[in-house]
Amino acid sequence: MISTGRPPTAATPSSGWFKASFSSNAASCVEVRFDGALVQVRDSKYRRNQANDPACEPVITITLEQWERFLNEATGRSEADANSALTVETTAAGATVLRAQTGRALMFTAAEWDAFLSGAQAHEFDHPSFAMATKTT
Repeated sequence: MISTGRPPTAATPSSGWFKASFSSNAASCVEVRFDGALVQVRDSKYRRNQANDPACEPVITITLEQWERFLNEATGRSEADANSALTVETTAAGATVLRAQTGRALMFTAAEWDAFLSGAQAHEFDHPSFAMATKTT
C-alpha cells in the first residue's frame, strides 16, 4: 500500500475530493482531487451557497507534473518560478488568489490557505506516484 502522507483522519471521501487535515471540519477549504493524470482544485465555499449552480463550479485542472512543481514551490522545496501552471497572489485584504494559466482563479481566506500550506508541507497533497518516483531515483 502506498501512503499519500495524509493522516488517517483526513480520509479521502468517495468523491475523491479531500482537504488538509489542518482544515477545520466547519471551515471552508482548498479541496483537491486526483483524476488520472490530472489534479483538480476547488474552493469548498462555492457549494455552500445555495444560489450557486454546481455545474458552473470553478475548478482548476492541471497535470500531475505541474502539480508536483507547484507543491514544491509553494512549500519551498524548490526555487520560486519553477512552476508555470499556477500563480499565487495575496490581495491587500490578505486573501490568497490561486490562478491558472487559463485565467481561472480561486480565492481563499488567509486561514484556508494556511491550512492548505500546512497540509502541503506535511505531504498530504502529494500524489502516490511522487513517493514511487522518489524511491526509484
